[in-house]
Amino acid sequence: TGPMGLECLGNLLRITLSAEYFEDKYVSFSVVDQSGIAWELDEAMASQCGYTVTYSNWSNIEFRASALSCHSHLEKDVFTVTVEIKASPTPDMKNATTHLKSASCHYGPWSPRELVCERNYMEVSVRRKAPQTVKEFIQDETEDLTFAFPETKTGGASIWQVVFHQPEEKKALLVSDAWSAGYGLNTTDTRVLLRIPYTAAQIQLVEVGMLVLAQQAARLCSSNQIASLQDQGVTFSAVRSSIFYKQRWMILMVDTAVACPVDGVDYINKTIIWTVPKYSQSLSVGATGFKDVLVEAGVDLHKLTAKEMTSRKYVLSNGLNVITMKIPVGAEGGYYKTSVSNGQHGAKYTINLFLEHQWKDNKWGLTKHTIIKEIETPFEQAKLTITNNSNLSARIMSVTVGTFLPDVDLVNLTIAGTTLAVPEAVQHGYLTYKTRHVNGSKDYIIQVPFDAPSIKKEASDVRAYTLNVTLAFLTHPTSETFTVPVITVSAVKDAVLPRARGFCDGKNLRLIIAHGNVDQNWLPFISDWLLTPETAEKYNYSLRDNGTHLEISVPFLSSHVHYEDFHVSGIKASLHLTLKDDVTLANRRDFSVSCRFSPSELIQCLPNGTVVITAVKLVRLPDLNTSLLVLRDRQCKPSLVTEKTATFKFNVNTCGTSRKFNSTTMTYENDVLYFRPGNNTPAYQLKFVCSYAIKQTVDVHYESKKNSPPIIKPGFGSLLVSLKLFKEKSYSDPYQESEYPVVKYLRESLYFEVELLQPEDPRLELVLDDCWATKSQSLDSLPQWPILINGCENNEDSYRTVFHNVNYSLRVKLPQHLKRFEVKMFTFVRGTTVLQE
Repeated sequence: TGPMGLECLGNLLRITLSAEYFEDKYVSFSVVDQSGIAWELDEAMASQCGYTVTYSNWSNIEFRASALSCHSHLEKDVFTVTVEIKASPTPDMKNATTHLKSASCHYGPWSPRELVCERNYMEVSVRRKAPQTVKEFIQDETEDLTFAFPETKTGGASIWQVVFHQPEEKKALLVSDAWSAGYGLNTTDTRVLLRIPYTAAQIQLVEVGMLVLAQQAARLCSSNQIASLQDQGVTFSAVRSSIFYKQRWMILMVDTAVACPVDGVDYINKTIIWTVPKYSQSLSVGATGFKDVLVEAGVDLHKLTAKEMTSRKYVLSNGLNVITMKIPVGAEGGYYKTSVSNGQHGAKYTINLFLEHQWKDNKWGLTKHTIIKEIETPFEQAKLTITNNSNLSARIMSVTVGTFLPDVDLVNLTIAGTTLAVPEAVQHGYLTYKTRHVNGSKDYIIQVPFDAPSIKKEASDVRAYTLNVTLAFLTHPTSETFTVPVITVSAVKDAVLPRARGFCDGKNLRLIIAHGNVDQNWLPFISDWLLTPETAEKYNYSLRDNGTHLEISVPFLSSHVHYEDFHVSGIKASLHLTLKDDVTLANRRDFSVSCRFSPSELIQCLPNGTVVITAVKLVRLPDLNTSLLVLRDRQCKPSLVTEKTATFKFNVNTCGTSRKFNSTTMTYENDVLYFRPGNNTPAYQLKFVCSYAIKQTVDVHYESKKNSPPIIKPGFGSLLVSLKLFKEKSYSDPYQESEYPVVKYLRESLYFEVELLQPEDPRLELVLDDCWATKSQSLDSLPQWPILINGCENNEDSYRTVFHNVNYSLRVKLPQHLKRFEVKMFTFVRGTTVLQE
């Protein structure tokens, strides 16, 4: 236990670093030689010098050293390795904690030839006394090792060299050149060693077929049994080589061939089948009389007895030509690790097997072949469970996501399109916890309040709270990433829907909506038209929201008001408002208000005999075109048309108006009519009446008073005068500079105000003389049209200028300094063509 564990496993030393202790730390390894110098390991040095660093069971870090590694000290049958381990929270290894570990392991006796197939290198060590060359072998084998002797003579001054035998050539390297090429060479008092990384240039991939194995076994073992054919053989990574060294006046040669299987693994019916050929031709050159001595297997470099294998349902078969090991996927000794494929989360079963095969032959005597094989099954997608454990009374959404293997960590959350690290998510109300199970697996719990801004809320009779978050995970040590989308809904009976009260004030339809607790982000629509403060101002609507109530006021004559019918008692008008979801625009609540308005809102009977009548479009006539409305005389058409209204202005003596008399009044009648094409029966008829008194008595009080005539003295001075355009007759709301240019319909009223700003002398009175309009901003441009002539309206104008009285008010302190008049909108024409600026 503790942060580090140490084991002596035959000719290997293993140091295991606990994942729990070294979690989230950067780790480096250095080996310390006998002089006390620390050599930091990288991948190249590790494979050249006999060291392996790998990850085992759920991110435990494993360091292995060969008994004949570069800086181990071998004395008799004991080898000693000293390792310096540094752990730092940062990749630059600053503020690192240093652990020095030294261990001695006993290993012996050594076999004449020992072969080790490690994860990152192949290793062969042989006794110095080499077996003699066999004459028959020289004659039979064209790649006889004696062909290397002429090459060794050229390097006779060197201490030793290695010769690689390849099909096309033989290549000799001095020690320094071999070392530079990544090969590891070493010698002790009794042994010669060659270590070859799997990435070495001289490696050959040799396929050992089952038929070849059968024939070879029959020949070598003098057996008549032939193994059955198989479709595929097993690929070996092989190197044929010889090492030459001088001993006094002799040049001695050592055969250092080595071969390791690189495949031979199948997966059938949830079972791992590992097949290893017993005899490789690369290792059998010049040898006969093969005989098995020992076949043992195990897991994690621990040998298993037959009883232990049976309990784990392992099957080890020692056949004539091959050794086969069968392991059920998921069996004891292996473990599952997280894997990611195409962004999908899954797992692979991993088991670290090893096989030790010892045999005798007439060339080497005893050969010991140790194979370390990490086997990993294909990717299998994992199924995750998302459980909603929300606490409704505490108003906390709680979701459990799992189950994950120990090699997975939650690293960030994506909330409403924003990706946040786990600590940052806390600031947005998201708390994360992990719960561990007995077997080391874990679940993650995500908790967030119902009222967090990122929680979507939808309401009907109950309120639905939706958690939509994407969890991102990181695997160790592979640093693969995958995401898990989490969408859960909790229904709570806490919805307070908005309520509305509607009424009319004679000229407007009004709705006052009391907010609930679900409509914070709902949007008001009138006839599928979004109502905002800007659009409300454009149409002269009133829109106010004080946080608790939304108040809407719309004029009776408005394009968004529906007119249902008209009667002598009044016109029935309605306003419909819908609250919609701000994202989906789905309808949430509908409100409406209906009122009857006085007919006087539609008609004006002026004293001079002019009638202004406004007809409205009824909802029962959706196809009615207001521009096609006429009076009894169908030549009389509206002077102003909108989508829902048509306004007529005419004299009572025109347009087919009828007249009736009685003793006191004169009554004029006419109709606004709408005819569908090809039909003389009106589909729409609005009858209106104007009544005038025939006799009327008016009392006028007149009193004559003599006043001294005013005295006017001419003079000169500076006057500051302003001209403003107002939105309505009340002269309370002038157009601002940002609202120009102002767009008006023909014959629509323009309200002007001229004010004397300086001096503020109450004895002065502003008198307007001439006022005219041009089609450009230049005062002198042509054409021009006079609006006031000598202080009076233009008699030639069809719509004469109307003066309005100015009374004292909070804004108007000196009424005699202001003049107000009304002009109907017009345009300049030449013939029938409108003149443009």
